[in-house]
Amino acid sequence: MDENFPNQIQLFKSVFKGREDVFAVRWEKETKSGYMPAYFYDPYMYRAHKIKGGTFQNYKDKTYLKLTDKEIAKHLNGEQLIGIYPLLSDNSSWFLVADFDKENWIAEVKSFIKSCQAKGFPAYLERSRSGNGGHVWLFFEQPYPAIRSRKVFISLLEQSGAFSMFDKGSSFDRLTIN
Repeated sequence: MDENFPNQIQLFKSVFKGREDVFAVRWEKETKSGYMPAYFYDPYMYRAHKIKGGTFQNYKDKTYLKLTDKEIAKHLNGEQLIGIYPLLSDNSSWFLVADFDKENWIAEVKSFIKSCQAKGFPAYLERSRSGNGGHVWLFFEQPYPAIRSRKVFISLLEQSGAFSMFDKGSSFDRLTIN
């Protein structure tokens, strides 16, 4: 492990603040992929449950894994891809993320980021894994109430022209906070 690795973990934790009692892991199966909560479970007991016709969804003997430095290190090493649950127990969050897809996503993202900057909100673009879209991140200096941050975010989307409740052709896909 690199001697600066503990610093990288601390940097990650200082930027991506969210729930620590649970995190998500990316899964891939044939043509499908997604994220699901990370669990601890006994694989032998689960196998017996599955043989009896059970599924992971109805398997009761599992508990959420906590987001630890070890799990973050595995993410930073490329051993696993994790996701953070940003919505805290008091319904606040340290950040929001907007997902843009479809063919006009680049123009809409540029317009949205420009609107954010005009209102004093630094916004950061991340290219989607597919390369056919992007995620725009907004970070707060302290946890901000989710209901208020959503309203501000939607207002910025509407002002930028990237979203309208009446426009079904918008590249804006969803807002991630929970």
